[in-house]
Amino acid sequence: MSHINSPLIRIGVFYDGNYFLKISDYYYFQHDRKARISLEGLHEFIRHQVAEDEDADVRLCQITEPHFFRGRLSATEARDKDRLFHDRLLDDILMNMSIQTHYMPLKTRDGRLQEKGVDVWLALEALELSMTKHLDVVVLIAGDSDYVPLIKKLNTIGTRVMLLSWDFKYTDFKGENRVTRPSQLLLETVNYAVAMNEVIDSNRGGDLVDNLFVNQPEPSPYPNVATPKPYVPSAAGPEGSIGISTIKNLKNGYGFVVMPPNNLFFSYADMSDGQDFNELHEGDWVEFTVGRNHRNEDCARNVRKVEAPAEGEYQHEPEGAESESL
Repeated sequence: MSHINSPLIRIGVFYDGNYFLKISDYYYFQHDRKARISLEGLHEFIRHQVAEDEDADVRLCQITEPHFFRGRLSATEARDKDRLFHDRLLDDILMNMSIQTHYMPLKTRDGRLQEKGVDVWLALEALELSMTKHLDVVVLIAGDSDYVPLIKKLNTIGTRVMLLSWDFKYTDFKGENRVTRPSQLLLETVNYAVAMNEVIDSNRGGDLVDNLFVNQPEPSPYPNVATPKPYVPSAAGPEGSIGISTIKNLKNGYGFVVMPPNNLFFSYADMSDGQDFNELHEGDWVEFTVGRNHRNEDCARNVRKVEAPAEGEYQHEPEGAESESL
């Protein structure tokens, strides 16, 4: 180990940001989970996986250096208000998790935005921190073979490397086939390779796997008893319509309102005037206005806490949600 007489296993987690966000989008839009990846749950999974592979007590496996690398548009280029807001929201989530962010400006070349130099920066930081902060295990969330030289260099100083990777394919809304697959050379070079898609789909990690996702269904405390179900709206309705439902999940600064099939995202900035996000709890009833985000998806705006409706009340679609066939 890097520190003599120290039983602590120091873990550095290094995110290729665009790779991670692509994975999170896949589970939210394409996978049966219909949920985004929880950074908090992912870090807990990493600690347990390192403990298993290093044959160590999980209490002694601690993430001491989490870092997130990504190319990003400047404020001038990202003129879409929602785009800027969601970049700031991502910053808030990373900050609340004490994940250090590293951004490089995206460049427009031949009419396309391109990310250059992020992988080099990640590699340099991972090597430097492994040497100066005596990291025992570096966890890469990436899939590019460009990181192979980094892995070989880290091994020369005694740092083991774990790769979390995903292998999946799907057809997008345009009918085009999309494939995400890690480099085979990368898989062969790392000390520990974890095929996350297999771990998730097999659910062999139990609660650790379930906690990898932000938006989880709540099991009934009485599975064999027919309990009354609360009102659940079936559609978000057109933009500007008013809805009422319950809060599904709350995390650091954001949450979801029950609204099948995907539920509605909202953040502390979407609270109605005079409403405090910190006073919300999972299961609370809220009223909200249907809005659209920068991806042109439904979201909840002007969220405010309300009393639970009386039995029989609000047993209809949100205001303005009439069928388009009418």
